[in-house]
Amino acid sequence: MRCPYCGEENTKVIDSRPAEDSNSIRRRRQCDKCGKRFTTYEKIETVPLIVIKKDNNREPYDRNKIQGGIIRSCYKRPVSENKITEIVDSVETAIFNMDEKEIPTTIIGDMVMDKLRDVDAVAYVRFASVYREFKDVNTFMVELKKFLE
Repeated sequence: MRCPYCGEENTKVIDSRPAEDSNSIRRRRQCDKCGKRFTTYEKIETVPLIVIKKDNNREPYDRNKIQGGIIRSCYKRPVSENKITEIVDSVETAIFNMDEKEIPTTIIGDMVMDKLRDVDAVAYVRFASVYREFKDVNTFMVELKKFLE
């Protein structure tokens, strides 16, 4: 690591700990030449994930879209913010563990529905109604019957 003050290439790590986000490592370093200290952060580099939409358009994965859909489904429901974050984390971990570069929204939507089914029935039906694009009462009833089984 090059010193940002004098440009020296030799620096030593004097302290290392997880950063506040728990997804990176914070390192305090000291320059061997000028003695000044500075902080660096190490983060695992991930391969960008592409999401294949229903219309076959592709766009970069965005955690906030999953979170937003779940929040809208859980509106005025007894589902805590921590539980929503837990669901998003769980779905995101499953997605990245698939080791795919592209993933269809259908897989993501099914994962979210599975998680919501166990958390809150109303939130599950709300999410399913948007995700499955119910056209009429009959398609809605078919989904409800699946849930009740």
